[in-house]
Amino acid sequence: MHHQRSLIRTRSLLLGLVLSCVSVASAQTGSASQPRAGAEQRTARHFESIRKSPRRQWKFLRQMPKGGDLHNHLSGAVYAESYIQWAAEKGLCVNTQTMTLSQPTQPNQCDPTAGQAQARSALTNRALYEQMIDAWSMRNWSPSATESGHDHFFNTFSKFGPATWGQTGKMLAEAVSRAARGKVLYLELMLTPDGGVSSQIGDKVGWDGDLKSTLNKLKANDIDNAVAAAMKNLGDAEKEKNQLLKCGTRRADPGCSVTVRYIAQVGRTAELGPVYAQMVTGFMLGNDPNSKVVGLNLVQPEDAPNALNNFSEHMRMLKFLQEGSRGHLTLHAGELVPGLVTDQKNLTFHIRDSVKIAGAERIGHGVDIMHENDWDGLLKEMATRGVLVEICLSSNDLILGVKGKAHPLSTYLKYEVPVALATDDAGVARSEISNEYLKAAEEQGLGYLQLKTMARNSLQYSFVSGDSLWSDGRKFTSVGECRRDLILMKLTSSGCRQFLESSEKAKLQWRLEEQFREFERRW
Repeated sequence: MHHQRSLIRTRSLLLGLVLSCVSVASAQTGSASQPRAGAEQRTARHFESIRKSPRRQWKFLRQMPKGGDLHNHLSGAVYAESYIQWAAEKGLCVNTQTMTLSQPTQPNQCDPTAGQAQARSALTNRALYEQMIDAWSMRNWSPSATESGHDHFFNTFSKFGPATWGQTGKMLAEAVSRAARGKVLYLELMLTPDGGVSSQIGDKVGWDGDLKSTLNKLKANDIDNAVAAAMKNLGDAEKEKNQLLKCGTRRADPGCSVTVRYIAQVGRTAELGPVYAQMVTGFMLGNDPNSKVVGLNLVQPEDAPNALNNFSEHMRMLKFLQEGSRGHLTLHAGELVPGLVTDQKNLTFHIRDSVKIAGAERIGHGVDIMHENDWDGLLKEMATRGVLVEICLSSNDLILGVKGKAHPLSTYLKYEVPVALATDDAGVARSEISNEYLKAAEEQGLGYLQLKTMARNSLQYSFVSGDSLWSDGRKFTSVGECRRDLILMKLTSSGCRQFLESSEKAKLQWRLEEQFREFERRW
């Protein structure tokens, strides 16, 4: 009898060992989420069950981990209320008809005969305060015969522009703090890092039509100074941001934990000389290992005359500068609809040329994809090459009037083009990242698993340095060093620990997986 019990125990132990090995082997050949599939599926079912409860859906999405925000203009990320406060502190004047800020001719002297008032008066004049917010954002905007959503949106920047001068540290503090509240780990912020130094040099040098010749002239005119200015400006801004948020102290704002990298923006509506100089500076910063500038992008309205007329030349410039560069490239392309351009040909090649000629790794907006020549082939190529599209639902609605079924998001998903949600200009749009997820759920019908994939994509296709945690970024299959650690969701092996220490990207991705584990355990 004793012998039989011992034999049964031995067989049970062997069977348990075999089943355990099979379980681990199965998990290792699947995605990292497979061991947590139960929690993931329960979370997905819970999300479906609350679709008819706006309050519960909003609470769920506010708490959901978002990964990164890859398309974020710093000047547009700040809310108008902050700009009013800073304008008051700087002693600026505001035109009470146009709501445009300007410097006073004499300190604290604004000219009432020219329709000016002191910006600080808005702090006690509620009517003026409300007018400034409406003029500097899309709040209370409605279509009119005099100003479209497109025009109102882009006009805001020139109106509040003077309030941004010298305020980069404060702007960073607001952007990262809001991102942290929206459960964002990583930001790529678009800004002009050198403060305009490269544009001044480019304006002086001009454009002779030859890429190499103009580059040599820029170097001879100390374009390196623009790089040095950018490095100093960003360093000073980050220092101020850290002080404002009390980073490194027990009272640190959650925004201190948000990793920030920068995209050097190039004003595409300028003349070719300044445009080329900005591009050169952006790539030089991207090549510098000490720089947090990881890429560049063309900004300003894609339908502006210089942007349209010089588009092909811009692509040629980028192709030339991209060769041999370590800097990354993401491009606004396809932020157009038929009513914005008189020549419909402009709808047929901007995304294509951005990908095929300039070599863009990501596309911002991509709204007019169905107007592109051979759009079917282009989508297949973008899917094969892994060209991510930064989807900005709020601004596409407000600027272009494209939303719901008219938006191409479902087409990108159908063709398996990687996509990620982004805010674009959260302050101007009066939005934030959780609202973009809400619009994706309500207007595009996306479920939890699709939203989770977008969050993962935001880090997978980010420009932060290092190797990915995923050997397969589509199925989210872990690299070998961390496969078992991800199954257990516990960092135990020295191999995985060393891998994460060597890669900023992988560390962020690990943090996101930890956040998803905790989030999904709630349901």
